[in-house]
Amino acid sequence: MKTPALALLLLLSPALVLAQQEVDRASNNSPTPSNNQLERVSVTRQQTDTDLRRREPVAKQLYGRDELDKYGDTQLSDVLKRLPGINVSGGQLRMRGLGGAYTQILVNGEPAPPGFSLDNLNPAQVERLEVSKAPTADQSAQAIAGTLNIILKDAPRVVQKDLRLGMAYASEKPVINAGFTYGDRVIGGLGFVLPINVQQWNFVNENEGDRVRDRGLTGLRNSGRDRSFGQGFNMAPRLNWKLGDDETLSVQGFFIQNRFRSEGSNTTEVLFADPATPSKSVLPPSLLDTTRNRGTFSAQRVNLQYNNRFGEDRRIELRAGAGSGGADFNSGFFGRNKDGTPAIDRLTTGENRNRNTTLSGKYSQYAGDAHTVTAGAELERRTRDESRRTQQFDYRKADPKWEDLLTGVEGQPFNATITRSALYAQDEWEINPQWSAYAGVRHEQIKMASEGASSQFASTSKVTTPLLHLNFKPDPKGRDLVRASLTRSYKAADVQQLIARPTVNTDYEVRGPNARINTELGPDRIGNPQLKPELATGLDVAYEKYLPAGGLISVGVFHRRITNLIRTDRPRLMTVDYADTQRYVITQINLSKATTQGLELEVKGRAGELFPSLFEPSTNLNLRASLNLYRSTVADIPGPDNRLEGQQPWQFNFGADYRFKSLPINMGFSAQIAPEFDVRQSVLQSQTSLASRSLDAFAAMQVSKQDSVRVSVNGLFQPQQGTRVVIIGTPDYNLNRRDPVPWWAVNWEHKF
Repeated sequence: MKTPALALLLLLSPALVLAQQEVDRASNNSPTPSNNQLERVSVTRQQTDTDLRRREPVAKQLYGRDELDKYGDTQLSDVLKRLPGINVSGGQLRMRGLGGAYTQILVNGEPAPPGFSLDNLNPAQVERLEVSKAPTADQSAQAIAGTLNIILKDAPRVVQKDLRLGMAYASEKPVINAGFTYGDRVIGGLGFVLPINVQQWNFVNENEGDRVRDRGLTGLRNSGRDRSFGQGFNMAPRLNWKLGDDETLSVQGFFIQNRFRSEGSNTTEVLFADPATPSKSVLPPSLLDTTRNRGTFSAQRVNLQYNNRFGEDRRIELRAGAGSGGADFNSGFFGRNKDGTPAIDRLTTGENRNRNTTLSGKYSQYAGDAHTVTAGAELERRTRDESRRTQQFDYRKADPKWEDLLTGVEGQPFNATITRSALYAQDEWEINPQWSAYAGVRHEQIKMASEGASSQFASTSKVTTPLLHLNFKPDPKGRDLVRASLTRSYKAADVQQLIARPTVNTDYEVRGPNARINTELGPDRIGNPQLKPELATGLDVAYEKYLPAGGLISVGVFHRRITNLIRTDRPRLMTVDYADTQRYVITQINLSKATTQGLELEVKGRAGELFPSLFEPSTNLNLRASLNLYRSTVADIPGPDNRLEGQQPWQFNFGADYRFKSLPINMGFSAQIAPEFDVRQSVLQSQTSLASRSLDAFAAMQVSKQDSVRVSVNGLFQPQQGTRVVIIGTPDYNLNRRDPVPWWAVNWEHKF
C-alpha cells in the first residue's frame, strides 16, 4: 500500500472520535461504596477474551460472541479475515501467509469433516474461536502455520430464544438469510441448544485475462462473466446431561446441506498466431464458451462426550463420533467458433461419499501441587468413494459422437481409506510464581490406501512431535507475560496429491487428428504416491503486555525450519498412455528444506488507554491494529522471491469501534491490506499475486430491549484481484484478473 493511503487510514479513527463522546459505562451508574466493590468489577472483567487469553497455559488467541456478532456476518470466513495474522483467500484459511494443510481447522477439537468449508458455517452457531500458533500434545500436530479450533455453541445457563432475519445484496438481486436459536436448561440436569440457519448467496464476477503461449507464437485475450448462486441449511444441536456433581454427558450434532449452481460465459480473442507453424501455434478448440455447474453438498456428524472427575485430582474424558457426507455435481461446457457454429460440447458428472468414525480418551491427574499430568489416545478412520466421468462431443470430427475424454479412466470408481492413530502425554507444571511450563510428546501415524483405475497406492507416515511451552512473568504480581515455544509439527500429503490419476489440460487435444503436445504453461497434472510428510521445527517467542483497562500490546517472532517440503516439480515432457502424443506433465515432489520467519505486532484497547495524550479516558472508542511481516526461503529453488507459495511479505489490519452516548447506536470498521508479491514456484515458473485491500463497516442500533437492527458492508474499495504466471526464459505468461464486488447486508435480531 502506498504511504499516503496508509497515513489516511491511520487518521480515520482520530477524526471519528474527536467528533464523538463515550456513552456512560454501566458501572458508573451505580455507586461503589468500597474498594471491595471495585474488586468485584475487576473479577467480572476477567471474563473478556483478552483475560481468558492471558490465563491460557500456551499462546492462544480467543474470540467470543462480541467478535462473532459484531458485523452480522452469515459466513465464518468473513469473521476470520478480520483477525490478526489471518487472511482468507478463495474460501481458504491462511495463517502466517500459509494455507492448505499448513493451517489446521478443528471443530470442537477434532479435524473438520471432509469437504468442510468456512463458508458453510454461520457464526451464530459458534461459541468461540481459538487460534493457536504452536501445536499442543492433545491436538493433531498437522499445524505448521497454526490451528483454528471452532467451538460450537454450548447449552446456555438461562433460556435463550433468538430470531435473526437478514437481507443482503452483492450482484443482480438480493438474497435472504435467517437463523433461530433456542436453548434452555430443564429439570434433571438436562440442557440443550438448537441453532438453525438458512442462507442464500448470489455473486457475479467480471473477469479478464491475457495469455501468450507456445513460446511466444500464440497470443490470446479473454473476457467473461461468472455467476454463482445457491442456498444452504445448517444446524448444530447440542444436549448436555449433568449425571452428577462431577459427571456430564453431552451429544453434539452438526448438519449441513447446500445446493449450488454457477453459470458463466467467456469470449476469447486471438491476438496473434503463427500461420507458418500451425503444429506449434495451437489455438483453443473454441472461442465463445458457456459453462454451467450444479450440485449438492452435505455433511452430518454426531459426537458423544463423557466427562468424569474422580475426587479433586483425577479426571477422564471419553469421546466417540461418527459422520458422513458427500457431494455430487454436473458440469457442462459448450464451445463455439467465432462465427457461432458449435465446436465442442463437454459434460462432467461425478459424486463422492465420505464416512468417518472417531474414538478418543484422555486421563488427567494432579501430581502434587505443581503438576497436572495428562495422557491420551485417538483413533480415526475415514473412507472416501468417488467416481467422475468427462465426455465430449467434438463437432470438428468427421463422425462426431460422445466419447470419454480419457479412455479407460473416465467413469471408473476409486476409493481411499485413511486411518489416523495417535498417543500423547503432557505435563502442565507451575514451577514458581514467575515460571510455568507445558511439556508434551505426541506420536501420530497416518495410513492411506486407494484402489481404482490409475489410483492404486498405499502410504504410511509416522511422526513424533515433542513440544515445550514456557511462560515467564517479569513481575509475579503483574499481568504481563513472556511466552516461548519450541515445537515440532508436520504436514501430511493429502489423497489428491498422492493419487496418480491424471488431470488434463483440455486446450490441447489428447486423441485423434487434432491431438497436440501441450505447453509448459498448460501442463497436465498427476499425483505422486511416494510423497513424504513435511516436518517443521518451530520456535515462537512473544511478549504480551496487558493494560489495566483491558487493552493488549503483543510483540512476537517465530521461525520454522521445514524439511521434505512438498512443491510442484518443473513440467516434464513425457510419454503417457492417455494421449496420442507426448504431454508436458507436472507432479509434486519432496524438496530438501525451507525456512520461514516473521514478526507479529498486535495492539488493541480503549483509545484513552492507548493514546492518553490524544483522547480522554472516558472516550468510548476501541482501537485495534496488527502488522505481520513474513519472510521465507526455499532452498532448492533459485531466487529472488523463492518464498513459500502464497505467503505475502506483510499484512496490515486496522479497525475501530465506537458507541454513541446519546443514541443506542454503535458502529465500526475494519481494513485489511496486503501488497503485490512474487513467488518463484519452480526453476521454470514464477507467479505474481496482485495487491489486495478491503474495508468492512457496520452500524447497529438497539431499537428496543428485544430488537436490534444492523447494517453492514464487506469488501469496499477492493482493487482487481488475480495472478500472473510466467515461464522463465520464454515470453509465455498467463494473466487472470477479476473485479470483486462488495456485499451489503441488513439484519434484524429479536430476543424473546
